[in-house]
Amino acid sequence: MKKFRKVLDGLTTSSPGGTMGSPSSGSAAGTPTAAPTPKEIDIQETLVSENFQMCKTVRHGFPYQPTALAFDPVQKILAIGSRTGGVRILGRPGVDCYCQHESGSAVLQLQFLINEGALVTACADDTLHLWNLRQRRPAVLHSLKFNRERITFCHLPFQSKWLYVGTERGNTHIVNIESFILSGYVIMWNKAIELSTKTHPGPVVHLSDCPKDEGKLLIGFESGMIVQWDLRGKKADFRICYDEAIHSAGWHHEGKQFMCSHSDGSLSMWNLRNTLKPFQVTFPHGKIQKDGRKESCKPILKVEYKTSRSSEPFVIFSGGLSYDKAGRRPTLTIMHGKAITVLEMDYPIVEFMALCETPYNNEVQEPYAVVVLLEKDLIVVDLTQSNYPVCENPYPMDIHESPVTCTAYFADCPPNLIPILYSIGAKHKKTGYSQKEWPIAGGLWTLGCNTYPEIILTGHADGSIKFWDASAITLQMLYKLKTSKAFEKPKPVEGRAADLMEEDPFAVQMVSWCPQSRILCVVGISAHIILYRFSKYDANTQITSLEVRLQCESEDVISPSDNENNPCFSESGSHSPQTHHPASPGSKTPEGNKDTIPCLKVKERMVRVPPGYQAELVIQLLWVDGEPPQQITSLDINSAYGLLAFGNCNGLAVVDYLQKTILLCMSTLDLYGGADPYQRLTRSPRRNRQSTSDFSMRGLSNFYSDSKKRFRTSYQSLTELSDNQQSIDMERSKSPTSESRENSFSRSRSSSVSSIDRDTKEAITTLQFGESYGRKNDALPNPCLWVGTSLGVALVIPMSIPTDHEERMEVPVTMGPSGTVLMLKGSVLRFGFLDCMGSLIQSPYEVWRDLNGPEDPDRVRKRKLVHFSPSSSQDSCGEGHLAVVCSERQAKVILMPSQSVLFVHNITESSFVLRADVVSVSNSVCLACFCANGHIMTLSLPSLRPLMDVNYLPLTDMRIARTFCFTNGGQALYLSSPTEIQRITYSQEMCDNLQEMLGELFTPIETPEAQNRGFLKGFFGGNSHNFDREELFGEASAGKASRSLAQHIPGQAGMEGMKVAASGVVGDLARARIALDERGQRLGELEDRTALMMTSADVFSKHAHELMLKCKDKKWYQF
Repeated sequence: MKKFRKVLDGLTTSSPGGTMGSPSSGSAAGTPTAAPTPKEIDIQETLVSENFQMCKTVRHGFPYQPTALAFDPVQKILAIGSRTGGVRILGRPGVDCYCQHESGSAVLQLQFLINEGALVTACADDTLHLWNLRQRRPAVLHSLKFNRERITFCHLPFQSKWLYVGTERGNTHIVNIESFILSGYVIMWNKAIELSTKTHPGPVVHLSDCPKDEGKLLIGFESGMIVQWDLRGKKADFRICYDEAIHSAGWHHEGKQFMCSHSDGSLSMWNLRNTLKPFQVTFPHGKIQKDGRKESCKPILKVEYKTSRSSEPFVIFSGGLSYDKAGRRPTLTIMHGKAITVLEMDYPIVEFMALCETPYNNEVQEPYAVVVLLEKDLIVVDLTQSNYPVCENPYPMDIHESPVTCTAYFADCPPNLIPILYSIGAKHKKTGYSQKEWPIAGGLWTLGCNTYPEIILTGHADGSIKFWDASAITLQMLYKLKTSKAFEKPKPVEGRAADLMEEDPFAVQMVSWCPQSRILCVVGISAHIILYRFSKYDANTQITSLEVRLQCESEDVISPSDNENNPCFSESGSHSPQTHHPASPGSKTPEGNKDTIPCLKVKERMVRVPPGYQAELVIQLLWVDGEPPQQITSLDINSAYGLLAFGNCNGLAVVDYLQKTILLCMSTLDLYGGADPYQRLTRSPRRNRQSTSDFSMRGLSNFYSDSKKRFRTSYQSLTELSDNQQSIDMERSKSPTSESRENSFSRSRSSSVSSIDRDTKEAITTLQFGESYGRKNDALPNPCLWVGTSLGVALVIPMSIPTDHEERMEVPVTMGPSGTVLMLKGSVLRFGFLDCMGSLIQSPYEVWRDLNGPEDPDRVRKRKLVHFSPSSSQDSCGEGHLAVVCSERQAKVILMPSQSVLFVHNITESSFVLRADVVSVSNSVCLACFCANGHIMTLSLPSLRPLMDVNYLPLTDMRIARTFCFTNGGQALYLSSPTEIQRITYSQEMCDNLQEMLGELFTPIETPEAQNRGFLKGFFGGNSHNFDREELFGEASAGKASRSLAQHIPGQAGMEGMKVAASGVVGDLARARIALDERGQRLGELEDRTALMMTSADVFSKHAHELMLKCKDKKWYQF
């Protein structure tokens, strides 16, 4: 604990005539000001560095750029590999784990050690990795790096510890899974093919053991060569030279025939009795043309051949369509007997896999579903129903249904909010799913004890907003809102206007949501704002539309050359904006450009809206002189005040959404009045100036280098990773506070006007409503609007709001700049308010009421407001509160109403802050910052002591920068890829509890027993059970492999993995249970073998006894 005594410092008073030109005056970075004080503020800080630790919690969404798929049929868990080296492991809802290879190389193939709690990954850097899944955070146990050959295919037989690895050279190596060491046994390509062909057979594309005999290995080469290799005899049983290239192969469970898929769209069936030619060749999608020839087809990339007891075998394959139809969607074909079903997919197929009842390849497979991994989706097809319906996916795989453009994170929401949102959203769910449960149901997950309601909002390029239940590190879709329904469908335009229009005119830029009042505000890319109210009832409504003019003309801009020799002076001329003459929506300038019209047309008719969020008000900025309006850069809404404020690079506007009127609309420079800290030159008054009573006011331009250049944002920058390192470095070197960083001004700050680039605009970068003090001599707090600009200026605008309900709906709200100006380095990002005890002051809000509910005389129709006044809990400390102001480079704590700077901390000199928030952690508050160089920092409040500084992300792209957001409880999130949300925590308490919150990937399950093959099959059906791989591949018989061929790398499990591995008696008991299960399984197998031997002995004894009875009376000469 620390005790601070701080007071009014006359040297740091932020008066207009004081030290405005020196933003950091009065204090060194991070050190408190030292001045005599008339009063004492005692604040006991409880947060220390030990309260913070950075850790990833969970990743939601669809794996970005997937490459591989694997399934454990016993554990019922699924693994997906990606091009960036990530591996997602999925089980039942809540069991979701993300692993990342340090190399970042693409995952080529995945192989589960079935029911062993381990996973083998083969990566594009020719490295094999063994992952331990018997811990909540999987870790790499072993790695094997191939030095001279490229890995192309892997195969791990069930209940085997020897992994077959095919290479690009055509060789097949064998790896011991337990030790991850190469065996000396190698199948060289020239030995495999011998003299059957004169050319190299190409890379190995398929490996599988024969179901009938595990000692036989089927090797498929890309060129069309197929070899069955006798592992014991070290020779080929047969060789097949086929004309077409091979992509995959699949066995019949009896091991007497197999099927291959080829590059010409054909399927070939082969019988082991006659391998000279296939006994059947089919072109499933190849039609016979008029000239008698087969039409050419695309390759069949994969085929699976699965048998069923009660019906014909299933042949499932991807590809194989004819080339004749352009633009056909990717397909998965299911052949069941004579029936052929073609399933069209929305995205290209990456991989698919049939899910079967048994893990044994020599038993009837009985497929019940097919998992299909698409480029941007994961689906499961139910094979038990003839129409092959799709199972409903319980995972949030559709985050990217439309590209994500913004995010918002709310922790500790009202508990009744999630159920009501879910009940409304459930009415609009899709139907037609299979009745069967989701088959990927492995693992174990329980609801943690420290859970609280959390909601994530995602805005999308198509104008939709999705509400997600994020409680207990899970993610479930609650409700979807389409903002485009408030507008008419845009008409196509031509010419220059078409170039200026957005491709996605409804794309969401930012959202402001009050969970208590359930009021939602959405900012769109077409410079529009939509205000929504929540109702449980449908209604007939008409949307109110307001139009605001915030745009500059070229004549409003003062060129630096006009006054470059004039001294700096302040002119007390009028700053009232210019009015515009009303024009019809179709009016245009003489040049044919749009003028005084919005980008979108609001629906004017009465519309029927369903329960949920219902649009009440639309605010749009207008086109001026053929130029589109500048995009909105900041927004805040307060339900208690009934006000909405927004700003852009031209100025600020405040709207009373209760009375549907515009209260304030003025340029940023006009907000200063005579207190401009930079003493910039003002424009001369225009002749046609009118009073501010006209709500269509004109903003003054703040020196824009290219007034004709559009200030635009492309959501593609949020959804696409840049491969150009130079472009990333350039983005990191610039300060993206406003939407267009290329137009940002020089970051140096000085009181001299010559240091300011006067060709820049001063954008409104942040807004915050709250109870505060607009002037120094204010005795009581009043409703205020805090305004932050891109020049590092914080302004306070007091307001007068009627308190009576009837008066509030009729008497206009008054507001105006107070002259209070505070200075910081860099663009202002965030405001926060603390009382004099150091507790966070929440913004006042209105309690939610359903305006569309049925008339009830007992129900109160008046607004119920909840206020958090700064002076309500400070009788012992006196009046006032602390304002926390954070900019791109600096944070300040200011005592209000005296405006004395108590603490200053320079956050960064080499970079800049992208996101900052005042958040609650461990029953206290702190300032959390995310910098462009990837650092995440926390500062104590109010003293601004550094508590944590972690270099979390070495490279930060614009997608992460624009979607990163903090929330209470020490949590944050960002869009780690265009399809995935990454949640992190910087709280030590949550890191300690994370192991309990995560799901168990591995649960002890007995391996299904193999079916009894019967006496005849056991006696005459081959010697697969007598195949001893250890004897064949072990060092004693096969020798050691060349050291230069591959390098063994011991795994670095990491501290988290070690904690789980040594987590106490529970883990030991689980391992003992598993060992007992395995021992019991072996004893069971031994018992079966003993019973088989006894049965055969009884049969032999019986035959011997019959023979003895038959021959006992015969003489020796009668035989």
